[in-house]
Amino acid sequence: MLAAEKEPHVAFLHSPGLGHIIPLFQFAKHLVLHHQVRVSFLVITTGASAAQNHFLQSETIPPQLQVINIPQTDMTDIITDDMLLLTKLCVMTEESLKPLKSILVELKPKALIIDIFTTQAIDVCEELSIPVYSFFTASPILLAFSLYLPTLDSQVEGEFVDLPGPVEVPGCPPIRTNNLLDQVKNRKNEEYRWYLFHASRISLVAGIFANTWQDLEPVTLEALKENPFFKEISTPPVYTIGPLIKNDEFLTEKDAKIIAWLDNQPTDSVLFINLGSGGTLSSKQLTELAWGLQMSQQRFILVVRKPTDASASGAYFSAGNDENDPSAYLPDGFVEKTQELGLVIPSWAPQVAVLRHESTRAFLSHCGWNSTLESLVHGVPMIAWPLYAEQRMNAALLTEEVGVAMKLVVEPEPEVIGREKVERAVRAMMEGEECKAIRCKARELKESACKILDKGGFSYDLICRVVDTWKS
Repeated sequence: MLAAEKEPHVAFLHSPGLGHIIPLFQFAKHLVLHHQVRVSFLVITTGASAAQNHFLQSETIPPQLQVINIPQTDMTDIITDDMLLLTKLCVMTEESLKPLKSILVELKPKALIIDIFTTQAIDVCEELSIPVYSFFTASPILLAFSLYLPTLDSQVEGEFVDLPGPVEVPGCPPIRTNNLLDQVKNRKNEEYRWYLFHASRISLVAGIFANTWQDLEPVTLEALKENPFFKEISTPPVYTIGPLIKNDEFLTEKDAKIIAWLDNQPTDSVLFINLGSGGTLSSKQLTELAWGLQMSQQRFILVVRKPTDASASGAYFSAGNDENDPSAYLPDGFVEKTQELGLVIPSWAPQVAVLRHESTRAFLSHCGWNSTLESLVHGVPMIAWPLYAEQRMNAALLTEEVGVAMKLVVEPEPEVIGREKVERAVRAMMEGEECKAIRCKARELKESACKILDKGGFSYDLICRVVDTWKS
């Protein structure tokens, strides 16, 4: 009986996609290893990518963390080719959650921790008297916008992108309409309806875990806590429990070769280019990126995925599936001309190991939130190249508010960014005097991040407070 009280049992539930499963899994491990919590981690297997399967198989799983696969659902007659990313994700999730009630009845957890796209679980948990917490996998500025969205939806006619000025979320930095997440740029489509549905339910949870820390976003975090608007809508307590990232990566033989290549490069000399687990470029854009790198004459690691001309999120449900020779997607002669300077790898890289390495100087990133945190924890400044979802909001935060990144191009962004602009940005980050302040700020945040999760640090203490409520 005493052991059970010391180790409360909680369940986790994620929506499809590596950007959701990785941070939730890291939080689950953190609770088990540092806060004596027993965890059942529910995995939606429908639509799982090869990279998701690899991640779960390669993770070191402590004994008190049980992974439970929710059976696959046949989506053949439900998912259509023309479905947009979020609609597809939400439909998959809704179908996968049909057995959730019976799973929770058997598990009897003290609480369920969900992400933004699994809020249907709130209704099931209400029936079973199980408290629900939301782990918000994106930035607090998106959390604040999402909490404000139902109000904005009721007040604004027409499209948000047609507003004469930026969106003014109470107490937060203004959001330019071109930086709004893709899913709210067309209020007539199904993606918007799904996003509004889930956003309107965030305030129903018992608490919100935000994967960030105070020094990174003080203005937005203060607004969520103190601004009258967020008090009026009964915003749940927001617990800043980050930065939680992958700390231990299992390195395959291929991964080890990448690290061995880095070992042979000078300190602080390599640009890492990786556009996230789901990000893809068009054929033209990949060509321009390649020649821009060659023209810059900087050392680099380039992660290459099969280009898709239709969608910047083309690899979201197939991350890690493409192990073809990446030179097939690159311009003729590129690999030969850059073999003394660069390393080209297909589809997937051990990102944390690369960012941690002393040879890595900068990161050309899509500005997904997990990648952002991994970069900042290791003190690596960024070149911001947002592609889809809320990444433009993140890029604006990093370049304009925090000062740890530079933009690849100044707005308005062209359809295809030319090789000269790529070369200019790469040289500026790797050699330029103007980027000294960016590199200095990145190192400063690294020091701040290292302290916050230590025992006695602010994030650690907040987690302890919540765990105590589960023990009672």
